Parts: sequence; C-alpha cells; structure tokens
Amino acid sequence: MYRILFSFFFALISFSLFAQKPDSIQQINESLDSLYIFEVEDKKGPDKVLHAEPLYIDLIRDLGARKGEKEWNIGLGLTDKSKFDSYTALVEYEWAPINRLGLEVELPFTFYYPTANGYHPDSIPGSKLDGLKLAAQYSFFVSEKMRTTLAVGYIHEFQMTPFNQMDINNVYSGNVYNPFFVAAKRWGNNWHTLLYTGPEFYQSFNYNQTEMIWQINMNFHYMITGTRNFLGVEFNQEVYENKFDMVIRPQIRVGLADNLLIGIVSGIPINREFERLSSFVRLIYEPGHKLTGKTMPPKH
Repeated sequence: MYRILFSFFFALISFSLFAQKPDSIQQINESLDSLYIFEVEDKKGPDKVLHAEPLYIDLIRDLGARKGEKEWNIGLGLTDKSKFDSYTALVEYEWAPINRLGLEVELPFTFYYPTANGYHPDSIPGSKLDGLKLAAQYSFFVSEKMRTTLAVGYIHEFQMTPFNQMDINNVYSGNVYNPFFVAAKRWGNNWHTLLYTGPEFYQSFNYNQTEMIWQINMNFHYMITGTRNFLGVEFNQEVYENKFDMVIRPQIRVGLADNLLIGIVSGIPINREFERLSSFVRLIYEPGHKLTGKTMPPKH
C-alpha cells in the first residue's frame, strides 16, 4: 500500500512537471481547460464554479448546484479492523430542486466478518443498514471571479438496529445530527482545495446519551487538463474528547462517459490500533449530463 501511495504522489508530481511545456503546447492545454470550465460555468443559469469534490466524504450535489441537476451514486468499501473486516455499501440519490440547493437521500450498509482465529463472532458489531440519511446543502456564496464557493448544510441520519437484534419494537436505535460548512477554491485552472467541517452529534436510545465528534476534512486535488479526471487526497480528521485521529485518503477519479465517472480511494490511518488499510470505490452516474461541445465566445 505504501508503494501505491508513493506511486500516487509520483504521478501527481509528474503531472505538475508535464504542465511545464513549450509555450505552444501549454497554450493548447490552457485552451482545453478554459473550454471545459466554460462548459460548466458559463451555461445559461446562475454563476457556478467548477470544483473537484472529494470522493469519500461526498458533498450534497455540486457546489453552486443548478435547478434540475441530479446524480446517482453507488459505493463499495472494505476496511481492515485488525480482528475483523468491515464491508460497506451505499446507494444515494442527489438532486437540485432549485438553484444552489442540493438534496440527498442515502442508504448506507455495513457488514462485518471476523478474521482472527478464535475471535468469537458475537464480539464484533452486528451487520446492519446503518440508517436512512437525509441531507441538504445550500451554496450561499458563489463567485466565478474569485473561483470560490461557500456553502452550509445539514445531514440527519435515522440510525437502525443491527439485523440480528432487530424486531418490530426495536428498529430505530438513535439519531445523528450533522450541520456542516464547506469552503472551496480553484487556483488557476487545475488546482483545487476544499474544506468540509462541522460537528456530528450521536444520540443513542439504548444508552440514553449524546456524544459529539468534530470533523475537519481537508482536500487537495489536481484536475487533468480539459477533463473532469483528477488526482487528489483527503485528510479526514476527527476530534473527540481531546483525542485526534486522521485517515489519509489518496484518490483518483476517471470519466468513463460524459455522464458516468468512477472514483477509487485508499485509506491510510495514522493510528493503526483499531483500523488498518482500507479501500473504497464510488460509481457516479449523472442522468442528462452531457457536454454541449459549443465553442467559447471570442475574447475582446
């Protein structure tokens, strides 16, 4: 895995060096970038800035979403928890009913399988539908001139009981309340940064208590010239009762068609006591999304 991470960053540096080409080729690349950005930002409608958005901590529709945009996501993941493996799966639907407002419905599942010899299955968490997630995100500041978008949002998760403990009177086990703030900026045509942060409040009916974890997710991406493909990394950080934990997630996104993309993510925790390496794949389908192929207006 460390060799994979090294290869990832080597590729990222290579793309940076590759961008330093003779003037004629560099001008072609800049033209391609400008054309693609024009496709996204200068369509009929309100302002919108092209941002590279993270693959693991997914946003609620694009920042600066325009009315009518929609997207399906399917995700699959695997995490080595030392004495057992955690398999995740999710299905989510995102859409924008009005300009700048994104809504989302998500069904995340987690399945556990023991891997250590002599480790009793009853001592690991129970497999379950994690919950029903409902979310909203509003971009309150969008500036094409500054290449910056600011947004606020809220996620509410109705948590479910593990399958092996579920009965008609014990289906709904608690709530997760998660307000968040997003700030994103594009530097030039290719480099992107994004901050996603906010508290998560966990309310458990079984223990009659509420706990809080603060999320700080920092993201850096390089978008390949003239495409939506990118290389990047997420730093998913959590602060809980004066404890700090972080998982580094190098990632890549590749367009398979105008309306179909795939994202591949690796997870490297800084604390390997309870979690080791992980992987995650996200398939993104945007019905109705298609590049128009129109040319840019002449510069004056």
